[in-house]
Amino acid sequence: MTIQNCDQEVIQVASDWLRANHSLYLVTVVRTWGSSPRPVGSIAAVREDGELVGSVSGGCVEKQLVESLNRATGGRAAEHIGGPKAGSKAERGISTLHVDDEQARRFGLACGGELELVFEPIRGADALAELSAAIDQRRRVRRTVNLNTGHVALEAVGDTDSKNRFQYIDATVSKVFGAHWRILIIGAGQLSRYTAEFAMALDYEVLVCDPRPGFKEAWRVAKVPVLDLSPDDAVLRYATDANSAVLALTHDPNVDDLALLEALPSKAFYVGALGSTRNYEKRKHRLLGLGLEQHELDRLVGPVGLDIGSRSSAEIAVSIIAHLIAMRNK
Repeated sequence: MTIQNCDQEVIQVASDWLRANHSLYLVTVVRTWGSSPRPVGSIAAVREDGELVGSVSGGCVEKQLVESLNRATGGRAAEHIGGPKAGSKAERGISTLHVDDEQARRFGLACGGELELVFEPIRGADALAELSAAIDQRRRVRRTVNLNTGHVALEAVGDTDSKNRFQYIDATVSKVFGAHWRILIIGAGQLSRYTAEFAMALDYEVLVCDPRPGFKEAWRVAKVPVLDLSPDDAVLRYATDANSAVLALTHDPNVDDLALLEALPSKAFYVGALGSTRNYEKRKHRLLGLGLEQHELDRLVGPVGLDIGSRSSAEIAVSIIAHLIAMRNK
């Protein structure tokens, strides 16, 4: 089973529907107010018969969308939901819907809030093929839709471009698809496998480095490469910017320390190492002797992850990912 993030799942399922001669709407959250549970840029796909994948409200408004689209035909779907917003381009099939606080509660959005959605009709077996291929290949691309004309453009986005991942300006919707954050995992064991799979579901680009004999050959996570580099070189090449995290998970100081020596002085937003509290103190003393400064060592998360009483590899991976979520959101 291949782990997918939310965008990847929506685009792949929508592509499968199109190849099966279905038509659908790609629904995008373009504005939110108050306590709307999903951020701007969230997407869902709704098939002409009401089948849905993805989420634009955490599951509340989606029910209303499906019920409405079951009764709707063609570009009039938004009218059945609540009517296109004034100035929308319903005559070209693209329309917008503003769900205000009162409607949100009527639809079942108990937390209230407001959101604005864009409905983009998608037709043709290959309409999402290029985008689907880019996401599948872990490439980052920007998809721009002109709501006046319906024209769609795709362009490559740089690996370190962290600005403007989603924009809704005038009559243009622009969204970047593909991994924005990167994790470099040192070690290709069972813990690394679970961590990699969970991280991919959260839209991380995942790289693995393990110079130990036998581990690379046993690695079985699809589309996550094991780099032919020493750990220090892997950090210097792939994980020194503020969108990167480095996880030293081999429990072998001869391997992990090489990565930590380069990761701790870098701008990586998270640097963690596997091991007990006792081993953590030994590691800090050892790294001080190898030339790191105290303020650099203070960045080290060890034992890695949140303290949730983890014991198994899967539980430790959950604690690591939970800590990464907390740190990334800060």
